[in-house]
Amino acid sequence: MEYTITPSVDGMCIILKVKGNITRKSALQMNLEAHALGRQLQIKRYYVDATEARNADNPLEDYDLAHSDMRQTEGIDKQALVAALISPDDHSHDFMETVSKNAGLHFKLFTDPDEAKRYLKETILG
Repeated sequence: MEYTITPSVDGMCIILKVKGNITRKSALQMNLEAHALGRQLQIKRYYVDATEARNADNPLEDYDLAHSDMRQTEGIDKQALVAALISPDDHSHDFMETVSKNAGLHFKLFTDPDEAKRYLKETILG
């Protein structure tokens, strides 16, 4: 898996561009790096472009990532707002969205980039 992490030009969000197969271990590492940058820049919104990435893990790994890793790892912002853009025919991320929501995380999938960006701009963080 390859990824880049950069702040958006307008400073509203952190952009993660991901290519390849995502696993629990690689997702946690990517999130730790992205959240460190977000903390440094005081940004709590994340736009993940995963249109060229697939979730390669099984449901148990997805569950553990959401309920254990993302909730208990130092350096992860539990209040982060995440809009993940995926390919319309890719359902490999669907369960991750469900278990993230159940774990109290703000992770939502989109197939339309404009809808994802609107979600990040209009959602009030509490």
